[in-house]
Amino acid sequence: MPTFQFEAMDSTGAEIKDVIDAATEEDAQATIRQMGYFVTKISVKKARKKAEAGGAKKKRGFVFGGVKSKDLTAFTRQLSILQDAGLPILRSLRILGEQAKPGRLKYSLEDTCEAIEGGDTLSEAMAKSPKAFDRLYVNMIKAGEAGGALEVILQRLADFKERAESLKRKVKSAMIYPVVVVTVAVGILTFIMIKIVPSFQSIFEDFDLELPVLTVYLINVANWCQTYWYLIPGIPVAIWLTIKLIRKFKHGRIGWDQFVIKVPIFGNLIEKNIMARTSRTLGTLIASGVPILEALNITRETAGNAIFEKMFAKISERIREGDAIAAPMKEYSRLSFHPVAAFFWFCFIGGPIGLLIYMMKYRQRVVDDIVVNMVDVGEETGELDTMLYKVADTYDEEVAVLTDGLTKLMEPLLIIFLGGAVGFIVIALFVPLVDLINNLSG
Repeated sequence: MPTFQFEAMDSTGAEIKDVIDAATEEDAQATIRQMGYFVTKISVKKARKKAEAGGAKKKRGFVFGGVKSKDLTAFTRQLSILQDAGLPILRSLRILGEQAKPGRLKYSLEDTCEAIEGGDTLSEAMAKSPKAFDRLYVNMIKAGEAGGALEVILQRLADFKERAESLKRKVKSAMIYPVVVVTVAVGILTFIMIKIVPSFQSIFEDFDLELPVLTVYLINVANWCQTYWYLIPGIPVAIWLTIKLIRKFKHGRIGWDQFVIKVPIFGNLIEKNIMARTSRTLGTLIASGVPILEALNITRETAGNAIFEKMFAKISERIREGDAIAAPMKEYSRLSFHPVAAFFWFCFIGGPIGLLIYMMKYRQRVVDDIVVNMVDVGEETGELDTMLYKVADTYDEEVAVLTDGLTKLMEPLLIIFLGGAVGFIVIALFVPLVDLINNLSG
């Protein structure tokens, strides 16, 4: 007698998953209805196993990496809508899996559906696909299942990921403009140095002109570019690889991350961006019912900066000893001297001047007093998640203002840079050229 696996709803609307033995599918449905359930899905369990044993499983292409943040955000919002509409979770996942393009997300959803059919809960099934669903995602789903409020948790998770994605887009848009302009400018200037300046140099040599200092300097730069042109892309790549190598080591990563959040102009933006993201992550986890220690560990793993990771690790240790969050947050948010950070300040920010600036800034805290005070109030009133949301909203607004300000500031600075470079080239080339024309005319 075949075994049927079914999904049904009882009189209260709760979802039921079970198996039943019956001669035919009609008999199975009749038996389930007699039990007081409304059948939403039924299939032959043994037939599925035979199909899998027979190799009926679809072939998958090879994929690299994980799921894009944008795709996961859209999936989370769609899943929350389907759950809010009352669809069974397995059916919702199958609908979204069929709509997804071939890739990591689609294959992970297929694996998740198979695991749920095998008896796993949604959080257990998602935990088996860590490249698609990270620890934060899985723990929030687990908290929603434990509290019987999966729809609410999915909506909260969708809101969280949409806010995070919006903030990421704002920061990226602020960085794209100067990077593109500088790259194009360097390409144009390199072309001038390699192709245009040598033509003028040959003219000056033919007429044996006495060149001014600016022209001599320009010709020397052009000769260097012709000889060592490969260093123009090579130096940035070498610097990037060196930083990647240094960050492979614990102290190297701490030093670089400390340098990044305190570097002039962009450091403040990066620091506030991390503070907004970690505050919203911690607030979302606490509001979803995740235990505080687990929430702090997840927030630490998703911080993306060694300084904040170290701070949250220290806070977790103090909470295990019975302390609250506010006091250790204030204590461990203060930076200390780090030789690797001093090395980066010396190399990238003007040698001794950069080192002097670092000595003046390294004792600054990465968490402002206003954040500590709001966390303290949240702990006393039992509304820590609300206060953390307010902190995140405040820093989101500051990041948006800083991003707009930097974008507006970079535009005139880049125009001045390009105008100065082109003006220097024009003056250096045309001053001796005008002298040559005057001599020929005389």
